[in-house]
Amino acid sequence: MSKILNYDLVVVGGGPAGMAAALSAKDNGIPEENIIILERSDRLGGILEQCIHSGFGATYFGEMMSGPEYAQRFIDLVNETKIVVETDTMVLNLTDDNQVICSNKEDGIYAINAKAIVLAMGCRERPRGALDIAGSRPAGVMSAGAAQKYVNIDGYMPGHKVVILGSGDIGLIMARRMTLEGAKVECVCEVMPYSGGLQRNIVQCLEDFDIPLYLSCTVVEVHGKDRVTGVTIANVDEKMLPIAGTERYIECDTLLLSVGLIPENELSRQINLEMDPITRGPKVNEMRETSKRGVFACGNVLQVHDLVDFVTQESQIAGKGAAQYIKGASEPKYVTCKGINGVRYTVPQRIDINNQEEVKIYFRVANVYKDKRVVVTCGGKELWNRKKLKLAPGEMENVFIKPEDLAQMNEGDEIVVSIEEA
Repeated sequence: MSKILNYDLVVVGGGPAGMAAALSAKDNGIPEENIIILERSDRLGGILEQCIHSGFGATYFGEMMSGPEYAQRFIDLVNETKIVVETDTMVLNLTDDNQVICSNKEDGIYAINAKAIVLAMGCRERPRGALDIAGSRPAGVMSAGAAQKYVNIDGYMPGHKVVILGSGDIGLIMARRMTLEGAKVECVCEVMPYSGGLQRNIVQCLEDFDIPLYLSCTVVEVHGKDRVTGVTIANVDEKMLPIAGTERYIECDTLLLSVGLIPENELSRQINLEMDPITRGPKVNEMRETSKRGVFACGNVLQVHDLVDFVTQESQIAGKGAAQYIKGASEPKYVTCKGINGVRYTVPQRIDINNQEEVKIYFRVANVYKDKRVVVTCGGKELWNRKKLKLAPGEMENVFIKPEDLAQMNEGDEIVVSIEEA
């Protein structure tokens, strides 16, 4: 070990989540020189650096901007402080006593003793290997995010006749991007009976460019030896199995995969954090503290967000929670949160009843619902009831729990979020 450093707060990840958390901790009383951000890339900004399309910042800043512009706002704020930033630095391990083991080319392997840690490592794309698509391994099959980097950062065109599997936001955005660069996007296939992306992206990226979206449809075979020559698509039944006789061949030289995002939680598992099987991120309380005291999580490492504005808001909560912990927070008394009747998950999964502020519970639904009510109860008492014209899996929703309602709860009670008839 080349050296051992000491900081109040170590933030793992220098994307929008990590920067917002570090700045929030500073604003909540942690000396800025006692905060360090560790980023494995050569600069701050995270994935936003390759997201050159507009649509960022409408909620948080009240204006539309590109991903790099949004990131730069926070990079400038960090640079105006004495927060320590270490780029080109890989975090290798976390220990049970909140020691961060990391490495870079200047210092080799070294350790940082931390009073608190914020995990903000983001997420990665699900690869082809997870899909079990038949066919060989020709060139031209890649994730939508990889194609985005080729086009927007490296200046390479991945292909000219494109099929996209998956209608997540990255896939929808790349359908438009490839079209604007001169490619022909033959179609977007989605195995579910609904799109996984934001409605605005369906309209702006597909409908405005006459790109067909085939729902309940998937790629069953990739053709080509050295390079993709085409794919066979087919409709699927309610069990997501291909329906015989619906196969159709589409000629293409590129297959982009937008089939889900996976939180980067290898470090979280190293220290045996309690994980949520649905979000695939750590279970947290309302301040985003995990099952291990002093370790917090925020952004896409916690749950995959649809808007970076929500990432920022959540990460500011984590930074504030870390600051409170460092300064000596009291032992929490928890009630749990869960979703039923079409609510897939909630974040947070537990709330301290001693909390004196309004708590926002984020959730996603399992299907498309129209003219329903979102109802929140605890011990038979109704806490929230709002009619929603439409709920969709691609749109994150939220409800609020008032502090006066929390004050009436007992440790061990359960808050339930459900979808009910209007």
